[in-house]
Amino acid sequence: MNRRDLLKAMALLPSTAMLGMSSHVMAAPATQNRLLLVFLRGGYDASNLLIPTSSNFYYEARPNIAIARPGSAPDSALELTADWGLHPALKDTVYPMFQNGEASFIPFAGIDDLSRSHFETQDSIELGQPLTASRNFHSGFMNRLAKVLSNNSKVAAMSFTDQLPIAMQGSARISNTALRNVSKLNVDQRQRDMILQMYGDTSLSQAVKDGFAMREEVARDLQEEMNSANRNAISTKGFELEAQRIAKLMREKYALGFIDVGGWDTHVNQGGVNGTLAVKFEELGRGLAAYRTEMGSAWRNTTVVVISEFGRTFRENGKRGTDHGHGSVYWVLGGGVKGGRIAGEQIALEQGKLFQNRDYPVLNEYRAVLGGLFTNIYGLNTNQVDQIFTGVKARDLSLV
Repeated sequence: MNRRDLLKAMALLPSTAMLGMSSHVMAAPATQNRLLLVFLRGGYDASNLLIPTSSNFYYEARPNIAIARPGSAPDSALELTADWGLHPALKDTVYPMFQNGEASFIPFAGIDDLSRSHFETQDSIELGQPLTASRNFHSGFMNRLAKVLSNNSKVAAMSFTDQLPIAMQGSARISNTALRNVSKLNVDQRQRDMILQMYGDTSLSQAVKDGFAMREEVARDLQEEMNSANRNAISTKGFELEAQRIAKLMREKYALGFIDVGGWDTHVNQGGVNGTLAVKFEELGRGLAAYRTEMGSAWRNTTVVVISEFGRTFRENGKRGTDHGHGSVYWVLGGGVKGGRIAGEQIALEQGKLFQNRDYPVLNEYRAVLGGLFTNIYGLNTNQVDQIFTGVKARDLSLV
């Protein structure tokens, strides 16, 4: 094998194979608790998702992109409480879940990181480690959760991404595979043989074989679903179709999952009731609703948590968009969720209450919030939570 072929083979090598995940994943028990973390990369505008309808300052700060108070105009905010409304793009998807007690929102949520850098803040959140101490960039909080859970029982985890994200990296073996083009493996037979030959006499030989076998198994499992969709002319795209595929695997095989959705950096022409952000909310909502439907009876034991690296500026900018902010809004969905609530510490949204006179403050620190959710979902004790989020006291918001 010449150097060029070697480099090509290395580039094509599935990270699944490198991690040595067995292709023979046992079916997840129907009663096993399942968790899917959805990461919205780009810092989505939480103020136009969960609208502070009782705040006059919100309407003053957003003359072009604010969402009207419930009932005041066509396509106005959907009333959740006396103080909060939901973007109307979620009327047919997430809003019914809230009404049925299967969805809640946590405003003023986030991390104490103040860099406002997408990459730095995403890394900090995915690591889940103290900001003031030396950090291990090969130890993400979802991996540590998987390791803690595996000490009690066999828990299969999967990252539904092209590459293994920081959140899933660590000592626990976690695989990854993207499902957007799952029927088309990213290597052909010649390249596959080349990679197997390259690792044939090494300690990674079996791991590479298992990695290829796992991806081929996933493709076979989902081919029937894909063919059915084509025959019945189901019109789905983007996240909705991917969410259905993820749900199929989470329902049958995996108890812990991760997916990220990009494109939330809306500096220009963000829109209000309509526009770029509204379309993204509508597509995300359809995907989450499709996930709920595909999970079937397993939905009662499922929790979905939606987060982002940060929120955006409370005031709109001169280009009818919003800039990098601080506090955000987290979503918690699931059949066992004690929903229909706006949870966590809150304050009235007035000009004097903004963080640095521009952003949502962070009142509900994300590690404490997630630690509380993990505690209730899995029955973790204080020591186990500390293994996931060192030095953090879990905060119970009674959402699960």
